[in-house]
Amino acid sequence: MLNSEMYDTEVQPERAVLVSVITPDITEAIAEEHLQELAFLVETAGGITENIFTQKLDMPNSSTFVGKGKLEEISEYVKVEEIDLVVFDDELSPSQLRNIERALQVRILDRSNLILDIFAKHAKTAQAKAQVELAQLQFMLPRLTRMWTHLERQRGGIGMRGPGEKQLETDRRIILQKISLLKEKLEHISRQSETRRKSRGALVRASLVGYTNVGKSTLMNALSKSDVYIENKLFATLDTTVRKVVIDNLPFLLSDTVGFIRKLPHHLIECFQSTLDEVYESDLLIHVVDISNANFEDHMLTVNQTLQ
Repeated sequence: MLNSEMYDTEVQPERAVLVSVITPDITEAIAEEHLQELAFLVETAGGITENIFTQKLDMPNSSTFVGKGKLEEISEYVKVEEIDLVVFDDELSPSQLRNIERALQVRILDRSNLILDIFAKHAKTAQAKAQVELAQLQFMLPRLTRMWTHLERQRGGIGMRGPGEKQLETDRRIILQKISLLKEKLEHISRQSETRRKSRGALVRASLVGYTNVGKSTLMNALSKSDVYIENKLFATLDTTVRKVVIDNLPFLLSDTVGFIRKLPHHLIECFQSTLDEVYESDLLIHVVDISNANFEDHMLTVNQTLQ
């Protein structure tokens, strides 16, 4: 006899809480906009924001980011509501990460880690995947003390360790080897991209730049009558797309590039250097701005500072 019971097989979104410290140098309105953006990042990564915790401090606590009382408040909420992860709106130091994990007993992400996760989710080409993996490994390296990855098992542990060498040292060496290989791979891809750019001839080259999710790909499609991937999510575009556009009988090459965001990890920018070369070698930059956003001037400043 067949079992007539129904089971829900749909993957449920992970439930998250957000944590932010409001320092004297930013207004509450800006802090709120930062948190809205963080919630959008969580949604883009496949999660749902259940609650937000903020605390006004002169500067984040060097040990636990927030104060002891606030951390206890978050811990109580996480336990009662069975929260899956806690996301902090700044990059946490390795020691902060360890201390917070010990206190909350739940998965902890900071803004940088969340952005890296989204990049990994959206990476499609070999170049984008290599860039993201490089950034992830560089982010992971100083945080190895808290990880139990046992990376040598992924490659076979025999012959990977010298006499008396600790697991941590083995993991670090494997990561450094992977970083070296990825840099070589990206250098090779960069040379290929440079060759392609030189082969495009004397056409004027323009690049669309701007904050993430402001509509660069939409504008690209409208101007070039193409079908660049569009989605109302942050970092939907990671790879540079180049199209030939003709306006008033004037042909030129138009590039759609990865969007920028505030607090973008510096090492992530470096890893996407080969992608940004398309921007740096352009004859014209078209800065796309969503002026319906109340903080569009802040977004413009973020883009300009990143490009510098």
